[in-house]
Amino acid sequence: MSHPIIKDLNSRYTAKKYDANKRISAEDMEVLKEAIRLSASSINSQPWKFVVIESEAAKQRFHDTFANMHQFNQPHAKEASHIILFAHNPKYTKDDYRKVVDVEVSSGHLPADMYDTMLNGAFGFVDLNTDETGFNGSWTKAQTYIAIGNTLHTLARMGIASTPMEGVDSKLIGEIFSEELGDYQCDFALAIGYHLDGEDYNYGKPKARLASEDVITVI
Repeated sequence: MSHPIIKDLNSRYTAKKYDANKRISAEDMEVLKEAIRLSASSINSQPWKFVVIESEAAKQRFHDTFANMHQFNQPHAKEASHIILFAHNPKYTKDDYRKVVDVEVSSGHLPADMYDTMLNGAFGFVDLNTDETGFNGSWTKAQTYIAIGNTLHTLARMGIASTPMEGVDSKLIGEIFSEELGDYQCDFALAIGYHLDGEDYNYGKPKARLASEDVITVI
């Protein structure tokens, strides 16, 4: 199939080794950050925070989060051009959602007289995913996975390599990046940059996906 979207997805892969001397341009990073911001989420909740790591000092801090586990991902901390921490709000409240509805109205997307209907009606879905302690992190984390999916396709279109990393230490990330994350929790991160020729064993391999008839049912 020759459609551009299919070409993007066939070219995307998980990079295993980055060229530490190649950096993503500032212009491309601006496009990427805007694409991340425009990611979809249930009820437009946007219960996330994205921390873009690009300075050497910040990369060292991320490198330090691998002190106890998942050292196989540690080289990416300094060799990739950038790292993005995908964090979610584990206790998303109606006040958090109120900020979204405010923007819905101020942007012209939502009529002002629909404010209360949107705030109270849509937030009922959050209530369904919130326990007695106020925790709804399973739901907000799921929204953040939508954002990383959008980011992966954007990177493929831009010709930028990427490595999604669930192999991170959430506890240490929370401690070392406490100033940036606050009460948000980071359970996965994304390394991005350009692969190292001859040393990225995953580069250029054919796709290994289940057949369409095994995963898609048309009724």
